[in-house]
Amino acid sequence: MENNAAEQGKTWAIVSYITLIGTLVAFFMNREERNPFVSFHVRQALGLGLTWYIFGYFIGGFDSWMITISFWVFFMALFLYGILGAATGKLYEVPVLGPFYQKLFGAIGQ
Repeated sequence: MENNAAEQGKTWAIVSYITLIGTLVAFFMNREERNPFVSFHVRQALGLGLTWYIFGYFIGGFDSWMITISFWVFFMALFLYGILGAATGKLYEVPVLGPFYQKLFGAIGQ
């Protein structure tokens, strides 16, 4: 990928990691130009956000602060990993789940 695409799409790539609303905003702002860098990070952020909500629903049922804190720390580390990748202009896949998100949401940005 060209370095120019990463430089142009950094802002929207970072915004995509800020809640699911940020992901939707970045997705719709990327519809016209189709920047592959932004599309990559939108797929990652969408996967992380949906996984966070799905697992969070079940984690809430345990009613244990130790499990909840572990859950938050784990997902905050993944989100920070994605944000740092977007800020530095790199295509870092989120550990473990990143390749799955790229396949599952592969139609985004095509």
